Amino acid sequence: MNAPAAPLDVLMSTPALVARQINTYYGLSHILRNVDFYVMPQETVGLLGRNGMGKTTLLRTLMGLVRPKNGRITLNGIDITGRRPSAVARAGLALVPEDRGVFPNLTVKENLTFAARPCRDGAAGWTLDRIFELFPRLAERRSHWGNQLSGGEQKMLAIGRALMTNPDIMLLDEATEGLAPKIRDEIWETVRQIRAAGIAAVVVDKNLDDLLALTDRNVVLTKGEVVFDGSTADLKADPAFIQHHLGV
Repeated sequence: MNAPAAPLDVLMSTPALVARQINTYYGLSHILRNVDFYVMPQETVGLLGRNGMGKTTLLRTLMGLVRPKNGRITLNGIDITGRRPSAVARAGLALVPEDRGVFPNLTVKENLTFAARPCRDGAAGWTLDRIFELFPRLAERRSHWGNQLSGGEQKMLAIGRALMTNPDIMLLDEATEGLAPKIRDEIWETVRQIRAAGIAAVVVDKNLDDLLALTDRNVVLTKGEVVFDGSTADLKADPAFIQHHLGV
C-alpha cells in the first residue's frame, strides 16, 4: 500500500533545496568554505556579497557545473551531489548564467524549444506561447539568430529558456548586470511574475534596493563563508552590516 501524501503545509515547510557543508575549490583555491544553504518552496532568496566572494561558484556548484570537494546537495529530497547539469535540470533546478549562454547559431525559437521539458506534475506549465506572451520582444524576433540579439534580449532569452524546463527553482546570476534601465525594469517585473507563478528563485544582483524589494530572505557570502542568513526585514534593519559587507 502506498504511503499517504504529506499534507501541503508540511511540504511547504520543508526546504526544496538543501546544501550542507559545501566546500568547493578551483584548483588549489578554496572558494566555498563549509557553506550551508537552503531554499524553501516558492521562496525568493537574494544571494549577496561583493565580487569574488563565491556567489557564482555556489550557483554553479548547486547546478552541477562544479563538483564540490565535499558536502551534500539535495533537491526535493533527492541527492544531486555531483550529478551532471542535465540531471540536475531534470530534477527541477534551472540556471540563468551571467553570460546568458545563448546558442548563437540557433534561432530564438530553437534556443527556447531546445530546452523544453514538460511539467513533472502534469500541469500546463511554461510553453513557447507563454514565453512569447511574457517577452513580446522575443516573439517579434523568434526567427533571429541568438547572436543577433541585444544584451537585454539575450537575458530575456536565457530566462525564457530556463522557464521552458518548468523548474521548481531558478538560479539567476547577475540578473540585470550591464542592462539599460528600461530593460532592468522589465527583468525585475519578470522576476515578480516568476515569483507569482510559485517558482522559487535565488537571485544574484548588485542593485540592492531592487533586489530587496523582491526577496523573502537573503544570504550574504564573504570570502566563501555565510556571514548572514535571514529575512529581508532583518537585513534592512542593519545598515552598518550592509555597508561593511556590501557597500562599495
